[in-house]
Amino acid sequence: MYDLIIIGSGPAGLSAAIYARRAGLNLLVLEKNPMSGGQVLNTYEVDNYLGMPGADGFDMGMKFREHADKLEVSFKEASALSIEDKNGVKIINTDQGPLEAKSVILAAGATHAALEVKGETEFSGKGVSYCATCDGAFFQGKTVAVVGGGDVALEDAIYLSRICEKVYLIHRRDELRGAHILQEQLKALPNVEFLYSHVVEEILGGAAVEGLQVRNRKNGESFTLPVEGVFVAVGIHPGTELVQGLVDCDEAGYVLAGEDCVTSMPGIFAAGDVRKKPIRQIATAVADGANAAVSAENYVGSK
Repeated sequence: MYDLIIIGSGPAGLSAAIYARRAGLNLLVLEKNPMSGGQVLNTYEVDNYLGMPGADGFDMGMKFREHADKLEVSFKEASALSIEDKNGVKIINTDQGPLEAKSVILAAGATHAALEVKGETEFSGKGVSYCATCDGAFFQGKTVAVVGGGDVALEDAIYLSRICEKVYLIHRRDELRGAHILQEQLKALPNVEFLYSHVVEEILGGAAVEGLQVRNRKNGESFTLPVEGVFVAVGIHPGTELVQGLVDCDEAGYVLAGEDCVTSMPGIFAAGDVRKKPIRQIATAVADGANAAVSAENYVGSK
């Protein structure tokens, strides 16, 4: 039986692994993807992580994993399917069989929300993308649209403006929600056009995306916007399916846990994007990982 199993190996999970390993816990990190790093792997540039201005997101993710590897943290590529609590023992059922642990840190991150409009599924990977830094290079010199108004949407539009001929930013509200500094950067770009109070009704195309049917929410008029790519940045869904019914969550599915990452279920801790908190950044994920590991260490030590 492990002292601790960490589900997910993004910044929160890797930070937790480093702290737990240094504390001498017998631990295992479960990661369903072939690579560790989480969403940071898909980030073109990280400019707000202390001491690493302008860092490449992929390189940062690799460095996080290298740190854990240096400490000989054990990893297993497997998908966690469910978690059970049996007399205080946590049973993690995976696609490769069950595992037992005294404690669990859920650091499963989040997934991108979809527009849920006609053509989105059909053209996924054929002009519809949820990661500008992953797929932007395919649209060099072309016209694209970004849908959303938060930090991710603004960052995507800024990144795409560097390689695309034209970028439309489509937002359903009258004003953007992203950081003011990002808004100012975006507004200064000559090849970016804002479509406030507009929504995408349908994604159009043949073999690939050729345009969007867009509706003006104020006057109700619809029109076709010619684009060759659309980048969706309308939010994320926390990866908390495993603990629904086990721990207290809010209406959006985020785990209710304080800065110590302690949940309503003894022995289960939540770190990173799965936890309800005002800011979800790499820095806060790393902090969560440290706090969750210390809380797990205290819990295991009390048994």
